[in-house]
Amino acid sequence: MDGPQDHGADAAGHDLPAGRALSPPASAVSYRPPDQPTAVPAAPRGPATTPARPLRIAFCIDSLATSGGTELSTVRMAELLAAAGHQLELFTLRAQGAMGARYAAAGIPVHEVPVRSLVGLDTARAIRRFAARLRTGRFDVLHSHDLYTNVVAVCAARLARIPAIVASKRWTEWRLAHRMLNRGVFRLADCVVANSARVGTTLRAHDRVPAGRVAVVTNFVEDAAFARWTPDERLAQRRALGLADDAPVVGIVARLRAEKDHALLLDAIALVRARVPAVRLVLVGDGDEHEALEARADALGIRDAVVFAGHRPNRPNPHQLFDVSVLCSKHEGFPNTVVEAMAAARPVVATAVGGVPDALVASETGLLVPPGDARALADAIAALLADPARAEQMGAAGVARAREVFHATAVVPQLTRLYDGLLARARRGPSRAA
Repeated sequence: MDGPQDHGADAAGHDLPAGRALSPPASAVSYRPPDQPTAVPAAPRGPATTPARPLRIAFCIDSLATSGGTELSTVRMAELLAAAGHQLELFTLRAQGAMGARYAAAGIPVHEVPVRSLVGLDTARAIRRFAARLRTGRFDVLHSHDLYTNVVAVCAARLARIPAIVASKRWTEWRLAHRMLNRGVFRLADCVVANSARVGTTLRAHDRVPAGRVAVVTNFVEDAAFARWTPDERLAQRRALGLADDAPVVGIVARLRAEKDHALLLDAIALVRARVPAVRLVLVGDGDEHEALEARADALGIRDAVVFAGHRPNRPNPHQLFDVSVLCSKHEGFPNTVVEAMAAARPVVATAVGGVPDALVASETGLLVPPGDARALADAIAALLADPARAEQMGAAGVARAREVFHATAVVPQLTRLYDGLLARARRGPSRAA
């Protein structure tokens, strides 16, 4: 999701009720993941340059039907590139979906490329038809954004002789079949973009992509992510969810899917509530785990403390509802929701998986805990609820980091310079590393 900012006395400044406060062990609050990646080069930095002519760019994505991290990052990139004067067209395997409205508003044509599977004779025919469409479009750049369109679009672009072909890796965990297909396709791309340094490391170490063809372009947030509600607006939004004005509110913005491990968060909140009876948990997002999570909340005796808020627009930033934002995933690529929480000036408690430590600076913008450890998660949440001044300081540090590192003005120029560099290399004629 994408977001805003509001942090003052009404944000994290709740006193804990009388009783024994949780006293988190240092290991739970200052946890750092054991695997520190070797350096992976980011896409080129420096002042943005105006191209001699607008680029013709084909973006490719699996679906427009959801508003997850990949879908949001892709549409944000497309909107900003189009606003800068580049000529974009979007190719998708499934053209129906809510995200289509944003492409239409940006004047970006959307084309469906029907593909039923990633292998087989029908797939080969679909790729050849797609290649013909790309050839007609005379594109300078093709950029695929997910593991499905990597396979279809990169192959089609190679057949169509697109000068610059960019694949993406935005994840750290995937099925063996998808891993093997994408590993092969990465060899056909001129560059593979990772959305975090740790994901970039896996491209080199596990997918065997040469360092010269790996670039890191992180997810980013727009100006809307930093917009603040007034205190009255914030209270009204919280009251609409049945939250008391003075309730300490912990929240998460993530689809209700098994890999996000909302069940762990419910377990942690049950532990926190034993010491902080007024605490409330807000789950923003929908998904196939909804019924199971409601049942778990009932079994833990905390159903009255949990609000299932459903899907909410990422404008305005839903993290403003919370005093502490949480992400407790089992695995991640690079989570938009952590950056959006920082943009909203919220301290973050997150599991140290995938690219999360690339976004969150431990003990500065939030706290990292080991995945799957409900006690450590509860201790970290309680530590921030018990120390409003520290929580506010972390929120302020998060805003500064989000603006400096993850704002669109910092990230999108890296992407255009990457495209320009690939096209310059294509004009020189030589070799892609195998």
